[in-house]
Parts: sequence; C-alpha cells; structure tokens
Amino acid sequence: MERGARMLSDTGIEENTLAILDPTGIKDAKDDVDDRLAFLEAVRAASLAPDAGVAPTSKMCQAIFRILREGKNLELCMATYQLLMDINKRFPRVIAPNVDTTDSSSTPVDSELVVVNEAWSPFASGSDIPARTRGASGENDSRLIDSCNFHQLIERLVEEADKSNIALKHFADMLLFDYLVDVLDGDFLPRWDSYKETANWALVRDSLLNKLLSSRRINYKGFIKDCVTLISTLQSLSTGDSRGDEDSEVTKPSRDCDAAVSLAFLEREKCTCLAVRKLLLMIMELDALKKSADTRLQTTRGDSVRTPAMEIILDELMYNTDALFHFLQVFDEPNWKLELAVQYLRKYIAKPSVRTRRSQESADDGTLVGLLKTLSNHATAKTVIRKIRSREVLGLLLAHAFQAYLSLSLGEKKQYAQGSDTSLELLGGSSREEVCKGVISAFQSLKKADERAGALPIGKQALFTAAAILSIK
Repeated sequence: MERGARMLSDTGIEENTLAILDPTGIKDAKDDVDDRLAFLEAVRAASLAPDAGVAPTSKMCQAIFRILREGKNLELCMATYQLLMDINKRFPRVIAPNVDTTDSSSTPVDSELVVVNEAWSPFASGSDIPARTRGASGENDSRLIDSCNFHQLIERLVEEADKSNIALKHFADMLLFDYLVDVLDGDFLPRWDSYKETANWALVRDSLLNKLLSSRRINYKGFIKDCVTLISTLQSLSTGDSRGDEDSEVTKPSRDCDAAVSLAFLEREKCTCLAVRKLLLMIMELDALKKSADTRLQTTRGDSVRTPAMEIILDELMYNTDALFHFLQVFDEPNWKLELAVQYLRKYIAKPSVRTRRSQESADDGTLVGLLKTLSNHATAKTVIRKIRSREVLGLLLAHAFQAYLSLSLGEKKQYAQGSDTSLELLGGSSREEVCKGVISAFQSLKKADERAGALPIGKQALFTAAAILSIK
C-alpha cells in the first residue's frame, strides 16, 4: 500500500509539473519562458528542496533536458543547467560502496557498487534509439545523446570557437557539454574506485563512457583530435592570444546575443576547457584500466580494440606544435603530463644500435633522469631541436616534465591518478637532487645548442626552481 501511494504521489507530481509546459493557448514568447521557469521551480521544489525529496521521473528529466538543448533563452539555459547538475549530484546513477570511517582499517560496510539502472540518463545506446525516430537530418527525436550526437556536439564547439560572433546557441552547447561530462564522470569515478579494490573489469565495461566510445558510430581518432583542438583553441582565447585587441571583431557579440551572454561567455569557455580536460583524463584512465584487465585476461572479443588516447594526443601535438603550448597549460594532471612529455621527447631521440662504453652512459634508460642525461649531451640536444623544428618546444617539454615531477614528489593529488604505475616507472626511484641536476644540465646543453631555444618564461622558472632546490639542499 505504501508503494502504491508513493507511485500515485509521483504520478501526481509529474502530471502537475508537466502540465505547466502544455503549450495550449500560449501565444506570447515571454509567457512560454515564464511557464518553463515555473516548471523548473516546481521540479526543484518537489525533488531538491525537501530533505527526503523524490527523484524526478524520466519524463520530467527529459523535459528539462529538452529545454537545455533548445537553448532559446539565457535564463532558461542557466536554470536548466543548474537544475540538471543538482539532480545529478543529489540522485547519482552509480553509488560507491560505503566505508566505515570510525574504523581505522576503513572496512567497507557495503562492498558492492550500487547501480540504479532505472535512473534517467541523457545518453542512449544505438539499441535505445529506433531508426524510425531519426529524421532526415539524423537528429534524434527523443533528444537523447548517442555517440554520434556527442561527437557532433564537440565538432560544433570547435567550429564555433573559431568564429567571431558570440551566439546564445553556442553558449547553450557549452552548458550541455559540461553537463554531459559531469554525468560521465559521476558514472565512471565510482566504477574506477571499485575496480581498484575488486579488479572487476565488468564494472568498467558497463560504464557510460566505455559504451559511448565502443560504438561503431563514432570516429574515435577524430573525436580525440577534436578534443585536443578544442582545449588548445579555448585556452588560446582565454589567454587572449587569438582574440587580438579590444576592437577586433572576435570580441563583438552577434545580433542574437545580449550583453549578459557576452559577460558570461569568457567564464563559460574556461569551464568548457576544464570539462574537455576531465573527459580526456577519464578516457586515458579507461585505457589504463583496460590494459590492466588485459593482463588479467578479463577482456573478451566483445571489448572493442582502440588506439590508446595518449598515442593519438601525441600524434596530434607533434603534428601541430602550435597547440602544444596551450594544451600543456590546461593538462595539469602530473601523472599524465609527465608521461606525455617524456614520450614526446623519446620519439625524437635516436636509440644507438650498438652500445659502446660511451653510449651506455648517455643512453635513455626509460626514466626521467635517464632522459635528462641524454639531453645533457650537446649533440643530442642539437639533433632534437632540428627534428622538432621549433626552438621553444624542447625547453617547454623539459619545464613541464619537471613541473609534473615536483607535483608528484610533493604528493599532490588529483581526482584521478593513473591506473598503471607508469609514472613510478618514469621516476625510477631517482632523488630530487638527481632530477634537479639533470634539469639544469639539460637546459645548459639546450642553450649551447641554440641560444634562442628554451627562452620561454616557464623554462627560466624551471631552471631557477631547480637551482633554488639544490641551494637549499
């Protein structure tokens, strides 16, 4: 009886709130906006205001999500975005195991991951979207997001980021992308934590992120490359490198955009840039977990074979060195930044075919210190600069590798830590003194090879920091 009464109550809330969106008799656009805002307030009052609020039904969430995708009004966009984010936080789809904090051993009270399968999700797999619901344009009439729609959203963000106008639709797309990444993160992070404890690959295989990337409808390599381009473009815009002076057309809003959107645009670009970074980190962590599952023989033929995201990112940054500077500014997770910088440099360092006593001393042994010793050789540094075709890139990579090392040595923790032990392998048990001496020696060699190489401020800061640490030592 209690269950039946609750179902009737939920149905009543759904009917009352959805009735606000009934367009019958609505002629004025402002009335339409007011009714939608009233609908959002009704959902918030019923689900989020009370301590024991009931989660919105799928129809209600679908209606809220549709309002955000339409992107017709700034106030509506912000209200729907905030409401969806609050709902996602209050009623998560995946709940991590509970841990008893009173026990010193932190023994899990409930060791099983709780997945609310009936909870509404903005993502839909191919089987969830019948072919008849798609129009000629390929747009999903159900307004859910599949892998193809998600890639198209990123493509639109990349395209609009280079345009001179600031449109409301672009602003709404950035809000939509930020929300979708938050949903993926809320689903993936508890599974990532559980895998660390249970090594159960099935938990990760069923994640929204893995299903999204495993779809045949997505061009995976193009997807990763677009993410790299979007990060670099948005970072260059936020630092003012591409906008030019204040009188340039880039800073002028379009006719369909009001002053409020213009003021909020810069902050939203920064948030979108961070959301893309979070998405790439999740994908690389997924690659690391899948590699770990492969070693345990847990994967099957059903698990799609993909090129690791790190390799695609490296290829894109080596092809487009202009994007490297902006990408490294945003990509600040120390584990992955260290691996990216080291792998980038290794591709330009020739390995000796025959090791003599002299080459044995300077050969890269796979660790950060070994790489620094190799670059301390004047001839090697000159060769690397010639291959990279950029004087600044070598100093930039050395500085960021040193920055990542310092973050790791200080125990700086991020939301994600690399699933494999690659960062520990790169450090190789080296001391801080060894790394600092290697950084100074590598920069000195770099200066001898080319006076103008490594002249970026971040390179000078790295050199000064290394010298300061050694003086304190």
